[in-house]
Amino acid sequence: MATTAGACFFAAGSFQAFRPSPRRVAATTKTTARFAEMNVEGTRKGLREYFEESKVMIKSDGGPPRWFSPLETGARSHDSPLLLFLPGIDGVGLGLVRHHYSLGKIFDIWCLHIPVKDRTSFAGLSKLVEKTVRSEVKRSPNRPIYLVGESLGACIALAVASCNPDVDLVLILANPATSFSKSQLQTVLPLLEVIPDHFHLSLRYVLSSMTGDLLKRVSGILVRGQTLQQTVGGLCQDSVALPLYLSLQVLTDILPQETLIWKLQMLKTASTFVNARLHAVEAQTLIFSSGRDQLLPSLEEGERLFHALPNGEIRRAGDSGHFLFLEDGIDLASAIKGSYFYRRGKYLDRVSDYVPLTPSEFNKLNLILSYIEQMFSPVTLSTLEDGMIVRGLGGIPMEGPVLIVGYHMLLGIELIPLVCQFFIQRKIILRGMAHPMLFVKLKDGRLLDSFPFDQIGIFGGVPVSAVNFYKLLSLKSHILLYPGGIREALHRKGEEYKLFWPEQSEFIRMAARFGAKIVPFGVVGEDDFGDVLLDYDDQIKIPFMKSIIEEFTNSVGNLRTETRGEVANQDLHFPMFLPKVPGRFYYYFGKPIETEGRKQELRDKGKAHELYLQVQDEIEKNIAFLKEKREKDPYRSVLSRLAYQAAHGVTSEIPTFEI
Repeated sequence: MATTAGACFFAAGSFQAFRPSPRRVAATTKTTARFAEMNVEGTRKGLREYFEESKVMIKSDGGPPRWFSPLETGARSHDSPLLLFLPGIDGVGLGLVRHHYSLGKIFDIWCLHIPVKDRTSFAGLSKLVEKTVRSEVKRSPNRPIYLVGESLGACIALAVASCNPDVDLVLILANPATSFSKSQLQTVLPLLEVIPDHFHLSLRYVLSSMTGDLLKRVSGILVRGQTLQQTVGGLCQDSVALPLYLSLQVLTDILPQETLIWKLQMLKTASTFVNARLHAVEAQTLIFSSGRDQLLPSLEEGERLFHALPNGEIRRAGDSGHFLFLEDGIDLASAIKGSYFYRRGKYLDRVSDYVPLTPSEFNKLNLILSYIEQMFSPVTLSTLEDGMIVRGLGGIPMEGPVLIVGYHMLLGIELIPLVCQFFIQRKIILRGMAHPMLFVKLKDGRLLDSFPFDQIGIFGGVPVSAVNFYKLLSLKSHILLYPGGIREALHRKGEEYKLFWPEQSEFIRMAARFGAKIVPFGVVGEDDFGDVLLDYDDQIKIPFMKSIIEEFTNSVGNLRTETRGEVANQDLHFPMFLPKVPGRFYYYFGKPIETEGRKQELRDKGKAHELYLQVQDEIEKNIAFLKEKREKDPYRSVLSRLAYQAAHGVTSEIPTFEI
């Protein structure tokens, strides 16, 4: 039975949630207006801006908790979902200051501000958020509401979700304080009670440094005979050694001693309440856990919540501290998009809910993936309408729909340079049709929390299906399709550059229905960059490996169960191979094949199959062409390429064979 609004919380006083009109937003957020001009795309705010804006926010603080909407958000679409940010122990509401611009392009952002002197209880804050959620659901019943919370705010989000299972909520939680009872924060309470009034112990020093080393130091001093008051006084005086960018004065103003004690007591209450109601949380939940959180045991708590919540997923930030959203290591908008947590309606549509990656997102990803580019130094060739072969992707049509059809190398290693080159050279986003295993979330974590999988979401990959293929064509997308699928990507020994296509023509008639251009391409490398030592045929003969293959395949499902031939063998396994010295990747895109005006003709299965075989033949010819031409490339080896770059610069384009 659905829980009625307010059933879980005590009365919250006279707080009124509101939807900020443009005029009211300007009035409500005038304290942050002068900071908006600081932010342009590609410019990320940080700790300095957080402290500067916090100082302005609390200068004339007072009144009850209230919502404000940041002014520096990007231009969003009319159907963007609502995002409510619930702050941590600081209560300022600027915890997403680094992300306002990027999140503002895809969300309507409201941030909760809790004044320094406000003493609203955890139940009262939860009630305020619940009333806001209920009010906005009435305005937009078909859109989800996102609750983004850190530490205390994460507890509020979980409490609201547990009491409103009938509301479509998406929770984004950073280092939830549900582990308060297991943390060393509890030791801070008696410590603060004896701090002399003339000492202002900063949150950064007491909380962020509350590790075993500090406790050992405290206990060591006490053993030497000093009083607790003397010990605390000494620690306070040592705070001058803190980094300058952490403004002690601002932290002292945000969390004076009385407020800090109140917030820590609230954390204890929040943790107890939420842990008792975790079983009632049904909302889709993305958990961020820091590996170096000195306030809470967040990494362990993230794992616990991941297994406790039925719709939970986890992303681990091993090098991050407690204040995750203020650090450089995470782009929240990209993380939400990459994990397929962004949707505008009741259900996720991976085609229409996709938000194209921005140049800044690509640059960040390309820095990580650039080592693959440098290792394989890809050569791209394409064919113009008059049949001329040119270096680069000039022959790829800009206007969609365009179907890029090709061959999979071992493990699909050619994908990364391919999609990067399309974006770099033509600003084209290739929407890949991928095996469903890349989108299955298993509770044992085997397919979770992996960098490559999130990049599939950022680049717009979707599970291969007739429905998704239809939707992409209708949106005039550039679609990347591998008819050989996983059978080609996990091929056996001696099967390099061999196509494994279904006997029936799977995509031709659908492409003709939308008048799509079909571009066949071949790719060759250093003969799959590795020698396969144990392939499927070898592994299936080993009992324990056979059971792993069967279990893994059954857990994610099998495609083409009704397909005949070798391509139907889609058992999932990982070929064991010995890497080779990096060679060079070569891509050759043939002349685009027009289907515009051939819709009626290609309805005939025979005609469609002829075109299907033509595309297959073109790919095989392209592969043969590249295998012959690469022998004439003076820079095929990695040593020759390194020598060229040493002489001409790392960013210089490395020559290749004559076309």
